[in-house]
Amino acid sequence: MHKGVIYVLLAAALFGASTPFAKALIGQAAPVMLAGLLYLGSGLGLLIWYTLRALAARGQQPTTARLTRQDLPWLGGAILTGGIAGPVLLMFGLTLTPASSASLLLNMEGVLTALLAWFVFKENFDRRIFLGMVL
Repeated sequence: MHKGVIYVLLAAALFGASTPFAKALIGQAAPVMLAGLLYLGSGLGLLIWYTLRALAARGQQPTTARLTRQDLPWLGGAILTGGIAGPVLLMFGLTLTPASSASLLLNMEGVLTALLAWFVFKENFDRRIFLGMVL
């Protein structure tokens, strides 16, 4: 199996496990604190991964593109909406919603994101994307 497929499946499993875990803890901590702790944990995991990857690739040329000044507003918007507002609103929503409903709503997130990208940002939308959304 391709290494990228394994990473995608692992990321999906970890993301999927975070919501039931958060729902179980939502009575023990404030929603903002819980959102911060969940993202602190994922940030620490990413830091460890990035450090190990950098150590393994020591002496090699980086293959990723650098951020430009034009990217900064988009990056800032993504951080504010997806990294701060989204998790906090998710935790507040979990306090008001049964776990089963929250799970169904989160499963619609990918479909709605794909439709938003298609209609608003004119992203490519083909048969494979449609079939993935239906499944």
